[in-house]
Amino acid sequence: MKKTPVLLPFTRSTVMLLCMALILSVLPSASTTAVAAGSSTFKTSVQKVTAAGRTFTVQTVRIPKGTATAVGLADRQVGRTASLTSIARSYGAGAAINGAFFEAYGGPPDPYGTLISGGRLIHLGRYGTTIGFTKDGTAMMDSLRLSVTGTVTPVQGRSSSWYATWFNRTPGASASTSIVYTPDRGATTGFSGGVAVTVVQGKVTRKANNKNTAIPTNGYVIVYTGSEKSTADRFQPGARVEMNIEYQDMHGKDIPWQDVVTAVGAGPRLVDNGKITLNAAAEGFQDPKILNASGARSGIAIMADGSVMIATVPGATMKQWAAVMQKLGARDAMNLDGGASSGMYANGRTITAAGRLLSNTLVFGGSRS
Repeated sequence: MKKTPVLLPFTRSTVMLLCMALILSVLPSASTTAVAAGSSTFKTSVQKVTAAGRTFTVQTVRIPKGTATAVGLADRQVGRTASLTSIARSYGAGAAINGAFFEAYGGPPDPYGTLISGGRLIHLGRYGTTIGFTKDGTAMMDSLRLSVTGTVTPVQGRSSSWYATWFNRTPGASASTSIVYTPDRGATTGFSGGVAVTVVQGKVTRKANNKNTAIPTNGYVIVYTGSEKSTADRFQPGARVEMNIEYQDMHGKDIPWQDVVTAVGAGPRLVDNGKITLNAAAEGFQDPKILNASGARSGIAIMADGSVMIATVPGATMKQWAAVMQKLGARDAMNLDGGASSGMYANGRTITAAGRLLSNTLVFGGSRS
């Protein structure tokens, strides 16, 4: 005997739920979770993005505007390495992603890009694109080019000028350069060679050959190597020293970055004001891995509402990566270090596992350094 189905009456709320389910069923597939991290909520998602004639699987984490930021360093020192997870957890971060390129093949693991954390310049780079955050969490992106200059005034006599080529970086064996070392480098400069000028609270306290010179907690050390050693003659104990930092873009135009408290330099720029503007060579990149090859990528984007998105993809050329970021709705986007360095962490777990120990990261929702 054929049974007649019983039809239940649909309430208005039931109809609305069915409509919502139908709408969701036709949207692009994505797996999404959201977990509270301190005062912020970090939403993770796996998205299938069709761009540049291919479909890419992209891991993303959304960072609300105003979230605390910091540069996460291995052992909280420039020039060390550690796993992404250990760095993120040491800062109490809710989310993190690998940051600037660094020396990963045999030399000291120093970064290449500009790093600012806690409002302090901790490493100086001279290429690419930089993302910066002000104290209230406002994000900005530009081709930041910093210059570090200063004056030294002896106890008696006229002032003279000085400049720094690098910050917290190990010089090459035959390099002629001037490098500032701050407590972010650690307790000492980390090498011997050149002439070291120690500055404490704006005054020269010591000048001597650099033998892994101690870095004062309330000052810095300037090391001159090679043909630059003669510049150290301008510094004598008791002399007053001033240091100034100027912020310009790659075209030499002043940019208002004085209030930036956190910054990571990598690149190239992928999206500018919603448009793909990729020009890696113009930013100083020459490596085929950046210019032409496909590889694992990490990136960061500023969205239209001022929030931030961090993302990774297992394999893409830079042109494809730019198209993906644009498709994901980036207002502004840039590439971060990639390949084996590509890694992302959120809500207490690894989202993308980096294939090597890292020198530096960008952390969100944790303690500022």
